[in-house]
Amino acid sequence: MRVFVGVLLVLGFSLAAAAADLKVKVVDPQSAAVDGAQVSLISRISGDDGKVLATQSTSAEGVAVFRMPERGAFQIQVLAPGFAAETLEVSSQAEITVNLRLATASETVVVTATRTLVLGEAAGADVSTLSGEQLTTMRPVAGNDAVRFLPGAVVNTAGQHGGLASLFVRGGESNYNKVIVDGVTVNEPGGTFDFGTLSLAQGDRMEFVRGAQSTLYGSDAMTSVVQVWTRAGSTRVPELRFGADGGNFETASGHASLAGARGRFDYNVFGDQFNTNGSGVNDAYSDSLEGANVGAALSDKTSLRARFRHANSHTGVPGEWWFNGYVPLVPADGFSEPFQPLQPNPSAWSQLNNLLGSVELTLEAPSGWQHRFTGFDYLYRYYELDPGDPQRVNTQNCAVTGPPVPCSIDFASNEVDHINRGGFEYQGDYSERAWAHTTFGYRVENENGFVGDVNFGQTHGQRLNNDVYVQQQITLGRLTAIGGGRFVHDSAFGNTGVPRVALMLQALRGGEVFSGTRLRFSYATGFKEPRLEETFAGPPYTQPNLGLKPERSRSFEAGVLQDLWRGRVSFNATYFNNLFHDQINYVTVNPVTFVGEYVNVNQAFAQGAEITVEAKIRPRLLLSTAYTYTSSQYLDNPVPFDAVYNPGQPLLRRPKHSATTMLSYLGTRWGTNVGGSFVGRRADSDFDGFGINHAAGYVRVDLGGWYAVRPRVTLYANVENALDRRYNEVVGYPALPVNFRAGVRVRIGGE
Repeated sequence: MRVFVGVLLVLGFSLAAAAADLKVKVVDPQSAAVDGAQVSLISRISGDDGKVLATQSTSAEGVAVFRMPERGAFQIQVLAPGFAAETLEVSSQAEITVNLRLATASETVVVTATRTLVLGEAAGADVSTLSGEQLTTMRPVAGNDAVRFLPGAVVNTAGQHGGLASLFVRGGESNYNKVIVDGVTVNEPGGTFDFGTLSLAQGDRMEFVRGAQSTLYGSDAMTSVVQVWTRAGSTRVPELRFGADGGNFETASGHASLAGARGRFDYNVFGDQFNTNGSGVNDAYSDSLEGANVGAALSDKTSLRARFRHANSHTGVPGEWWFNGYVPLVPADGFSEPFQPLQPNPSAWSQLNNLLGSVELTLEAPSGWQHRFTGFDYLYRYYELDPGDPQRVNTQNCAVTGPPVPCSIDFASNEVDHINRGGFEYQGDYSERAWAHTTFGYRVENENGFVGDVNFGQTHGQRLNNDVYVQQQITLGRLTAIGGGRFVHDSAFGNTGVPRVALMLQALRGGEVFSGTRLRFSYATGFKEPRLEETFAGPPYTQPNLGLKPERSRSFEAGVLQDLWRGRVSFNATYFNNLFHDQINYVTVNPVTFVGEYVNVNQAFAQGAEITVEAKIRPRLLLSTAYTYTSSQYLDNPVPFDAVYNPGQPLLRRPKHSATTMLSYLGTRWGTNVGGSFVGRRADSDFDGFGINHAAGYVRVDLGGWYAVRPRVTLYANVENALDRRYNEVVGYPALPVNFRAGVRVRIGGE
């Protein structure tokens, strides 16, 4: 199993008169090759000190080869996420093998914060990661079951597996998060994304960056970016992996993959199937995933990679019926007794079928240049059918005249969304010196889709985005500065610009116990484009607003990072302050026909603090724990359709208090993890007249573990909601009680 690493290798040496090749091989603690590590050859000659002479990425076999200059002194710098920095002094040998160790909390190398490899402490943003080993131990059913245990993340899932799952970060809306899988944006246009159907099977790494990142990632990156990568093959002998597991609620899943690397080629072809009936009426969920990750080194400096993923899921939609332990009584016949408990909807369902693909060409040029060309396409197909359930009513009178009639809370609907996002992106990177790096790029994307209920007329919208961006990173002594900007021209809403600046200062270098103090500040603006239906929706109930502008944010944050005991423990405290404005709301423009349009009128505010502690207790025992305080309110909302949206009220489903913790042991013979999530009471609404205005707080604990009974046979087990708490993440939708899975996986071939 390939694990990305982070390491800084410094070599000082003088070469003889004749030029020679230097071969650098990077391996992890299990001696597995590490592909994709960034290796830079840096001059140490006086007067030219720090100049980057060449940069390469390691091949599938973990190798980078440099043609060395005839004379001089040099350094080799190697960066790859996940492991510790290493320094190895060598003479003039032609081949070097570097065995890496796990990173301390402050040494982890990340990509998402800057779009290039950088130490987390110099990223200018709060970044949390889950490695491939952690994901294998956790075995999350979907993305919501993994990201919920990361600092600063609040996940709200409407019910059980497959239920609509939203992510809230730093007070932002659920569509203020950019989600990227294998380099492809998978949000719907306008930012909406369902984490409950994001399979993490074959996930190699997840990174979660908090804060406004529209400068590097454009629309939707208002409060966070979540990025996931798929494993690549790394063994010379083809490796077949397969396994299956089962659990309560008739849960069963199976998975298989074939991966390897030979010469200039690497490949990973995989499939995964998950099925469960859930714990109640209409709670069944199934998901299938197929995909491939194939790479080819066309030359020592040119590589090509193609990725493909197809997912198809089906879930029951029982609707809301269980409110913080309370089930409302509703009339069985008109308003007369007997009353009966509200029942789930037995017949509504939804299906999501999506396909993503990308082809990436990477060129590594002399003098620290790298060029990356990516073509991508994402097809999104969503269906939701609800025939309506006449038994799902409340006690309000909906009759205009005559005898009283209870109001239905379950109307027939037939939602069909067909969306395509395709385009091209170029990213250039230039390392002027070891202490300076420039990233710039151009992106063009076409968004085209039909959305809406077919019973009321669908909306068709299409728009073309052209983006250019640039970012500069400079480190001078103890000060690191990052500055950049993005300019967007959209065929629908015109021009948009977003800047960002971040400063980091190493205030104290520290010693054995207090091992370094860093201060950090950043200011950024973000934007989120309107949804297609918000811009293009038409009669009979909405008139289009082609002048609708994006939603915007102003964000700044300040923090302190303190390393302890030589970096084995890292303490991070961050204050954030976010203003969200030009938010989109529906406003009636004709009180007679009730025709309205979407306009930019709302405004909201959120501020708070995140406190995170990460520790490397033992070489393979890792701890991450965090607490988040969020104070939020609606500042302006001219037409709230529910009292929870009134100005002065806290933002919906954003708790004041939340906390997470994760303890992982990742050994060679066995591994385990314990994940905990605490979410406090938060504003919510049933929106159906039952008078429910909040969701109660809850605690969730998940357990996972595996044991290699033989070198190629592993038993594993996972328990979700191990404390068997009964709670709502979204009020009205009961979460799954304690549930477990146990199974076996087998490995044939490989190394």
